[in-house]
Amino acid sequence: MRLWRYFFRAIRLRCPQCGKGRIFRTPFSMFSHCVYCELKYAREEGYFLGSIYFNYGLTALIVTIGYPLLVFVFELPGQIVLWSTMVFCVVFPLWFFRYARSLWIAFDQLCDPEEAQDVRPQERH
Repeated sequence: MRLWRYFFRAIRLRCPQCGKGRIFRTPFSMFSHCVYCELKYAREEGYFLGSIYFNYGLTALIVTIGYPLLVFVFELPGQIVLWSTMVFCVVFPLWFFRYARSLWIAFDQLCDPEEAQDVRPQERH
C-alpha cells in the first residue's frame, strides 16, 4: 500500500513523506527540503545519480520496444523512425527529468525511510 502512495505522490511531484510539499521550485530547480515536513530531498552529495537509472531505463525501454514495433509491425520507413527515435532520446529525458528525480526520492524513502520532522508548533503543557 505504501508503494502506491509513494508512486502517486512522485507522479504528482510531491513530497513522498507528507504528500503536501512540492519538490520542484521551477522546471529544473528543486527545493532542498519539504516546506511542510522538513524531509530533506537530497541526503548526500551525488544523491540524484540514482535518478539517472529511472530516466535512462524508461527511455531505453520505450525505444527498445517502440523502434522494432514501428518498423516491423507498422512498417514505417526505417530512416524516419530512426531520426524520430534520436529526437525522442534527447527530448524525452529532458521532460522526464523531474519525474525521474521524484521517483528516485520516493523509491529511496520507501526502501530506506528517513523520518521527517514535524514543523508545526509544539503544544506546551
